[in-house]
Amino acid sequence: MAFEYSDERPLQLAVLISGGGSTLANLVEWIADGRLKRAVIGSVISSRAEVRGVEIARAARLPLHILRPRDFPDADAFAATQADLIDKAGADLIVMAGYLCMWQFPERFAGRVLNIHPALLPAFGGAGMYGRRVHEAVLAAGVAESGCTVHLADHLYDHGPIIARRTVAVMPGDTPESLAARVGEAERELYPEVIQRVADEGLEWLARFRAS
Repeated sequence: MAFEYSDERPLQLAVLISGGGSTLANLVEWIADGRLKRAVIGSVISSRAEVRGVEIARAARLPLHILRPRDFPDADAFAATQADLIDKAGADLIVMAGYLCMWQFPERFAGRVLNIHPALLPAFGGAGMYGRRVHEAVLAAGVAESGCTVHLADHLYDHGPIIARRTVAVMPGDTPESLAARVGEAERELYPEVIQRVADEGLEWLARFRAS
């Protein structure tokens, strides 16, 4: 699916959340103050009902759907319903924002699903590696650097072509909380910067990473 920007039609984002919604809140802020241009959040889908991210979406008056995997008979039904909602919203780009579900999205979405991970992939990724667990693993490994990675999602956890990474130093005496804070700062800059690049250059820019 080719995305062609025009003044009348900005890049339409569908944002997928499962928890606190800090990434969603950051995107809302960047769009509101003009740092992220030519992009709008047309849909938010949460895999959980009682989370702060849902409150953030409602406060921002964003179209919101609660889609819990446990409410569906199987993974295929869940995946199909989610894909249908995203199609109806007219989303050009799907943005995973702390989304913890394994979503087997249809082939038509390949190359249009972004994820951000709080480490330098391919290290410290995979099933069960999210939140505090990632930073604990980084500190336990004794590495000098961590950071965040934006990548195109596929049907494996934290896998797919890497779009951009940003490093932060691991400091002596770091705790999972202090490291998470620095990585979080990098995430809040990098993710909207990548989305802006898509808004500026279209989905064809992302397609280059799939081909490389």
